[in-house]
Amino acid sequence: MPELPEIFCRAREMNESLRERVITSIEVKQPQCLNVSVEAFEAGLLGSRIDDTHQQGKWLVTDTSQGHLLINLGMGGELLLVERHALPEKWRIRFDFEDGLTLAINFWWFGNVHYVEPGGLANHTMTAKLGPNAMDVTVDEFHALLAGRRGRIKSFLLDQSKIAGIGNAYIHDILFRAGLHPLRSISTLQDQDIDLLHQSIQDEFRRSIAKGAANYELNLLGARGGFGAQDLLVGYREGKSCPVCHALIEKQKTGSTTSYICPQCQAM
Repeated sequence: MPELPEIFCRAREMNESLRERVITSIEVKQPQCLNVSVEAFEAGLLGSRIDDTHQQGKWLVTDTSQGHLLINLGMGGELLLVERHALPEKWRIRFDFEDGLTLAINFWWFGNVHYVEPGGLANHTMTAKLGPNAMDVTVDEFHALLAGRRGRIKSFLLDQSKIAGIGNAYIHDILFRAGLHPLRSISTLQDQDIDLLHQSIQDEFRRSIAKGAANYELNLLGARGGFGAQDLLVGYREGKSCPVCHALIEKQKTGSTTSYICPQCQAM
């Protein structure tokens, strides 16, 4: 599933490659992913000019001259900018531009492509309920988000309504960098723990973004990201040595999720 680094990179690529392009035709193969009828979707976006794209959690929000295009890739997928005669084998929605290029959207699993009328983003329930983007939160704001909470830290970080963009792929190394067990209660965290956790989120995401994000995702031009298994610290490395203390990394059931931890560096 694409998380903050992947969506950040797709937004950056869309700004580099799509801005000022005009949508001349639209074809929808999977109407179930829309929030409106196919007719309303096409009427809203056909003839529009692409403006800025930004990230909101795991959503891409593209402003156009006629409203907003919102994309969520769900469990994964591709956004590919290709020549119209070279469409990928699988795609669910395509946008043709006046210069002969096409943006083809595919989902590995079910995703969402929504149209929102101008001024209507506050009423789009799936994005309006999201917390702030994890990389945009200052350390003081992060302290405020955690103040008075008593739940487990991993559950909080994965709750998109509290803080948006962190998922199962990056959470293991984020917690490892901060020296926190996934089941650690928020109420037991000291100020220095919160400072370190905030920095861990920033560091983990920035090093992935610097490499073009995860290598199981394709960028807008079809190239793979550079962040792969070799970059993981403890995530998905059960039985391997901890890069700090050399203890063996363990896979543990933590509530409803599975976690990869160093039993020494992340002791309860």
